Amino acid sequence: MGDKLLDSTQIINGLAVMLSFFVGYRYALKRGDAKDLSPVEGENAAAGATMSSPMEAPVADKGYGGFNENFKMVLVVRNDLKMGKGKIAAQCGHGAVGAYQRAVGRTPRLLRAWENCGCAKIAVRVESEAELMAIKKAAERQQLNTCLIRDAGRTQIEPNSKTVLAIGPAAADDIDRVTGHLKLL
Repeated sequence: MGDKLLDSTQIINGLAVMLSFFVGYRYALKRGDAKDLSPVEGENAAAGATMSSPMEAPVADKGYGGFNENFKMVLVVRNDLKMGKGKIAAQCGHGAVGAYQRAVGRTPRLLRAWENCGCAKIAVRVESEAELMAIKKAAERQQLNTCLIRDAGRTQIEPNSKTVLAIGPAAADDIDRVTGHLKLL
């Protein structure tokens, strides 16, 4: 072993580790834990933002096609509130975390597929609260995971203002049926 860089046993062990990783990764993608976890009541209000959930809409934890399907989360931001860049970033952060927390219990297979596809998040804009609520209703009709963020009103905008709607994570095609017409933020 003195003049060799790698011994044959080291090569075999390395290949075995890589093969077991690949097999385990594929198994985790296909397994799809369908645990029936109920969402937490009154989800935590992070940094003064609250998530509204008067009535939980049914959400479908659909199967997924595997490596070739795209998954994403869309953050719909109200442009009429004239929030600063930092405020928009904070509200989008609250929305993404809230949607993730809901997806853990409601759509675990879609959540795992989204995580394995890079956790894409797209920010789009609407010009009114009415338009934001229409998008929310359309997403719920498609049985998509949603999280509506209301601001506490401590800094730039009025208390209880609906600022951001997070939709997903879900298949990109499913979300595009609801938000595909909206312009990027």
